[in-house]
Amino acid sequence: MTYLPVEIADQFSDFIIKRDEQVLDSVKTRARDFSTISILKLLYQLRYGPMTFSDLYLKSNIRMKRSFLNYLDLCMTYNFIRKEPLGANMMYFITDKGRTMLDLFTQKT
Repeated sequence: MTYLPVEIADQFSDFIIKRDEQVLDSVKTRARDFSTISILKLLYQLRYGPMTFSDLYLKSNIRMKRSFLNYLDLCMTYNFIRKEPLGANMMYFITDKGRTMLDLFTQKT
């Protein structure tokens, strides 16, 4: 449980599991723990080209499938990744917004 300003809680409701009492301008919340590194692992795999769901899951090294699905859903919700059907497979692509997110955390040499 943590306290968040109401404005932030409203803006990032995807991260909140449960909202409790409001105290002044903050609300007591139980939040999902999304790791930035796991999001970056997904984006990093897609940086050179599209991948199928199975390839992305294997190469991302996110061991728990449920966690992988949560991170994939979050990336798609925030338009870091998009998916398109290609024959019998679903292909995942990094978006310009996803590239920007990845660039914020990768060091340029």
